[in-house]
Amino acid sequence: MFVSVETIRYVESVGGYSIAYQVVGDGPLDIVFVHGWICPFQPGWEWPAIASFYRRLAGMGRLILFDKRGTGLSDRVLGIASLEERMDDVRAVMDAVGSERAAVIGVSEGGPMCTLFAATHPERCLALVTLGAYARRNWAPDYPIGRRPEQDDWLRPTPEQWGTYAARRFLAERAPSVADDPRAIEWYASYLVRGASPAAVAAITDMNDEIDVRHALGSVRVPTLVMYREQEYLRAASEYMGERIPGARMVAVPGADHLPWEGDQE
Repeated sequence: MFVSVETIRYVESVGGYSIAYQVVGDGPLDIVFVHGWICPFQPGWEWPAIASFYRRLAGMGRLILFDKRGTGLSDRVLGIASLEERMDDVRAVMDAVGSERAAVIGVSEGGPMCTLFAATHPERCLALVTLGAYARRNWAPDYPIGRRPEQDDWLRPTPEQWGTYAARRFLAERAPSVADDPRAIEWYASYLVRGASPAAVAAITDMNDEIDVRHALGSVRVPTLVMYREQEYLRAASEYMGERIPGARMVAVPGADHLPWEGDQE
């Protein structure tokens, strides 16, 4: 499938941060795709599974990709930015490409960002799709399915850990179908390194620790699809979201890969 790909451009978001973005395809439906964690969009074109995933989305409309502040080609963040501030990157990129309304799709951390955007700006949101996402990241007495600190040591890496070691941990948790593939380990090590430096990774992890959009779930009033893999590590967190967003359609698909482009893309 051939789709047109624009050059990478920048737009200023709230706080003066420059956000890198790219438009793929030119269909009538605008689709904003928000990656999770520090995954950058541009290197994804090198990996056949991600490139195929992008092209499939672009076959449905005009795909809008961007790097969240603190990741990839976008500016690094000074201090801790709230999810409300980070969410404005979606608005800024939509304005830059002249998109009045779009379907927003978020993976992992991108899920709560898109959910908050849908609840805050329903007039700009045609639909919400979350893929292996969560409403709150960390464990709490009233949220026992959250992550505990001991699970996240590798998300605040030393310089020595950032690379192959981190890629192995990343794939073991989030893409077990390729976790033992030497070629995948090598490429994902490069992918993560290009997504952020060790200090930037720690900063993003600190910001993600603050995520809690449980209060916004009941305010979502746009068509919503909550998807996850049946055996992935965020299945319980996804179910929690799907049960609390009014009218949401919840779909579990076979597999254990959290990364939606790995495993069976169909």
